[in-house]
Amino acid sequence: MPPEHLKILFLCTGNSCRSQMAEGWARQLLNDRVEPYSAGIKAHGLNPHAVRVMAEAGVDISGQRSKTLDQLSGVAFDYVVTVCGHAHENCPLFSGRAKVVHVGFDDPPALAKSAKSEDEALSHYRRVRDEIRAFVAELPERLKVKAETSR
Repeated sequence: MPPEHLKILFLCTGNSCRSQMAEGWARQLLNDRVEPYSAGIKAHGLNPHAVRVMAEAGVDISGQRSKTLDQLSGVAFDYVVTVCGHAHENCPLFSGRAKVVHVGFDDPPALAKSAKSEDEALSHYRRVRDEIRAFVAELPERLKVKAETSR
């Protein structure tokens, strides 16, 4: 029998952008090793710019939906990865075996507000998308190291 996939939750404030990107990258890059989820402290809806820049990178997140933690209450997570400071500071306690890991990323919608053009706004989304991709690609090794050092 194949080993059970790690259940990883990417948690953000509104589950509209960063956590959605992380879930999409995890599905694309780690499909054979993890079962990814994303949620927010609140559900703000899927950010169309996030969908657009992920599609540019060959990852379709248009079918994902914005959800809150309450909607995933029946899932026993192995790891909860907070991808923004607000979610980390307001992260609820998780019962069971879930380990919380924080890796903060800039907020593309906040950065895009001061952009002078659509292309400049999208550049913020693209940069954060690529940073999240690099993080997710290294995630199994990072979690392994974290687990070894916490023994």
